[in-house]
Amino acid sequence: MSRFNLNPEQIARELSEFNQQLLDSYHTLQQIDEINVGQTPHEIIYSEDKLQLLHYQAIKTPGRKRCTTPVLICYALVNRPYMVDLDQERSFVRRLLELGIDVYLIDWGYPDAADRYLDLDDYINGYLNNCVDQVISHSGKPETNLLGICQGGSFSLCYTALYPEKIRNLVTTVTPVDFQTPDNMLSHLAQQIDVDLAVDTYGNIPGAMLNDAYNALMPMRLGLQKNLNIPRQLKDQASAMNFLRMEKWIYDSPDQAGEAFREFITTFFKGNGFINGDAIIGERSVDLKQITQPLLNVFGSSDHLVPPSASRALNGLTASQDYQEYEVPSGHIGVFVSGQSQQKVAPMIADWLKLHDKSAAKTPKK
Repeated sequence: MSRFNLNPEQIARELSEFNQQLLDSYHTLQQIDEINVGQTPHEIIYSEDKLQLLHYQAIKTPGRKRCTTPVLICYALVNRPYMVDLDQERSFVRRLLELGIDVYLIDWGYPDAADRYLDLDDYINGYLNNCVDQVISHSGKPETNLLGICQGGSFSLCYTALYPEKIRNLVTTVTPVDFQTPDNMLSHLAQQIDVDLAVDTYGNIPGAMLNDAYNALMPMRLGLQKNLNIPRQLKDQASAMNFLRMEKWIYDSPDQAGEAFREFITTFFKGNGFINGDAIIGERSVDLKQITQPLLNVFGSSDHLVPPSASRALNGLTASQDYQEYEVPSGHIGVFVSGQSQQKVAPMIADWLKLHDKSAAKTPKK
């Protein structure tokens, strides 16, 4: 006899409830015309090729201290940067503005066939360096704060090591540093990639293919369980919009410039360039000991893409005498879109930037 007590009436009731949820979700979807994201007011102050540099003006609040040095957010090449500005209730950017931080954000755009041969030298010594110069010019400040997210955090570490005189404070968030920790599922997958074959075959790496690879890391949670929960997510318009905005972001995956993808996988996932100290961008070696700025390292305790061990490895690799870690009880994206992000993470980062706003620029070691 089965150990499961299958009550036919209970099964019929649950199927009926599920069917009603499907009908309700269908009616909810009929009421939605457009899925708006990235709605915080901003201006485009610089464009180069596919890239745009966005500026968000800090919100003036009587009695609230403002940070005199702006922050430039460097996002990853994967997915779109509006993840930090999904909607007014879940906008990391808007929360920083409310807390008195002037924000600039790099939108890398959508690479096409013309960008096939862009490499990390183009992205870091070219685009990122130009954006930093534009922020400094536009803000009238001698330096900028730099906040890197995921792969953008790795870029920010490289950039700060190469151009320390332009960065006042560095914040890394959900940033991979040790790319070969035993609990890094993405790293185990990357080790199996014949990156030369992939780039030579595709040219640019299709964003949809990368997205499928990320989902495959947690097939039950990101596949079956998620799909079964969709009717509940679409029960009313408010919850449906929250769900659909996130889905739009997840599947809005730009293709990756082939050479940059090849170089990032080779230098970091396969070569573990930060840990081994042999990362080279263009013709310049990346020496993390050139980073003497105050450094805040933020990561998620249940991040399956960049586990805490991969981020914590940054401790001791730089020459910063003011290194601080902040662990968020969330996953990779929850660091920015969860309620806790609005209530604790953004305020903590804003307070840290204000605390270090008047610190003297430090001279890099020779």
